[in-house]
Amino acid sequence: MIAGIAAVALAAAAPADPPARPAIPVIAPPPAIADPIGEIIRKTEDAAADAAQTLETQVKATLYYAKIKGMRGRDSLGCKLAPMRTVAVDPSVFPRHSVLFIKQTVGMKMPDGTLHDGFWYASDVGGAIKGLRVDLFTGVTAKSMQAFHALNLATLSAVKVGSFEGCPSARSPAPAPQQIAANTPPN
Repeated sequence: MIAGIAAVALAAAAPADPPARPAIPVIAPPPAIADPIGEIIRKTEDAAADAAQTLETQVKATLYYAKIKGMRGRDSLGCKLAPMRTVAVDPSVFPRHSVLFIKQTVGMKMPDGTLHDGFWYASDVGGAIKGLRVDLFTGVTAKSMQAFHALNLATLSAVKVGSFEGCPSARSPAPAPQQIAANTPPN
């Protein structure tokens, strides 16, 4: 009987269920803390990258035409050269596939008799084209360079105003008018 009473006493003293563990509170991550300084830096870097593409760059220009010794009539993309549209560039300054605006060429007479709008295709490179230097393709013969004699080729201004895909043509590579207005620096 004592054993029975002891068993009942132990059973009464022992809880039926093990004690519940205290719940671990779930803590939500704090809301994203704004990083105003970091945001300013990111916006400034983005604006600087955009501005770098639209800044007017002073370049020295040389001219080339199709009958120069060693010319093969194709640009570095493998496309046919477009007279008064193809420009050879240093890709570290102006990436190939860029549309450049060279304001000093506006109004020059094109091979078809129309006036040049100042837009050029950066589709060629050359061994001597390093840094702030460009090489403008004028046409088939040396006579095609005559229109450029009035220009100061040592101080042309070039601005990247867009990009193109495929091969250049004699047609204007001009980007949409709103892009020109946004990317062409004031005179």
